[in-house]
Amino acid sequence: MKYRIYVDEVGNSDLASSENSNHRYLCLTGVIVELDYVRSTLYPQIEQLKAKYFNYHPDEPIIFHRKELLRKKPPFSALVDAEVEKAFNSELIEKLGE
Repeated sequence: MKYRIYVDEVGNSDLASSENSNHRYLCLTGVIVELDYVRSTLYPQIEQLKAKYFNYHPDEPIIFHRKELLRKKPPFSALVDAEVEKAFNSELIEKLGE
């Protein structure tokens, strides 16, 4: 059986570089998923989610980074609408929880 790991980091590893306590720590998060599940289920569902909520084109793939999602800047501008953001977050959490 093969697995894939998805890793993302947020924050700063240099504790002395910021006076803002929200930026003084580094968080590294990883998710390990069976590769067959990624191919058959997770990847297609995430691509459908991107197409549903964002100006998605397969030649210009959208990468989910939490920091960019929170800023709601292109390509995530649709999230400025609170109802759209709520629906997107709910669907994303549902898909990741399956």
